[in-house]
Amino acid sequence: MVVQRGPDAPQFEILEKKDCYQGFFRLEKYRLRHRLYDGGMSAPVERELFERGHAAAALLYDPGRDEVVILEQFRIGALEAEGGPWLYEIVAGMIDAGESAAAVVRREAVEEAGCPVLELEHICDYLVSPGGTSERISLYCAKVDAEGVGGIHGLDEEDEDIRVQSVPFAEAWRWLGEGRINSASPIIAMQWLAMHRERLRRKWHRLDSGQTE
Repeated sequence: MVVQRGPDAPQFEILEKKDCYQGFFRLEKYRLRHRLYDGGMSAPVERELFERGHAAAALLYDPGRDEVVILEQFRIGALEAEGGPWLYEIVAGMIDAGESAAAVVRREAVEEAGCPVLELEHICDYLVSPGGTSERISLYCAKVDAEGVGGIHGLDEEDEDIRVQSVPFAEAWRWLGEGRINSASPIIAMQWLAMHRERLRRKWHRLDSGQTE
């Protein structure tokens, strides 16, 4: 299989592909060649690819209170991380077949934080770790009303145990600077919000007032 995306895009040739493991996740092994920048083709190389599907995530932000909703939960991938495996995160979920990324964050905001989404603004789509997985995350900032938000949330059937709190943006920003927020989606979302916070507060205030852009 030879693939070229666009008239000037590099080509690659898949020589062999096989499934090494199939469970909740999937591990695939590729043998392939790809176009080199000098114009030739590489020698055959082998690469393993971790497949888990794609996800959506959202930073829940109350512009009136200037607060963000932060989740805390246990993560197996952080067992040996400094500070331990309970991470400060934002709402997120896997995208099912036929489901939009926006629908995922609206659903997960209620399931994981008990907090309905009022408005959504797309931040970016990014590849989590393309050296070994195809996973892509669609990242949003979501307007919410954080009054009364907090407590323990999550679905029993998914063994979720999620502590939720709403904190001032300045405090969450301090946590980021101290390294207490240390996974990709909340880092990216918080940095984006720092750049767009005043614009977003004006925009959502206009919407609340019934004004047009």
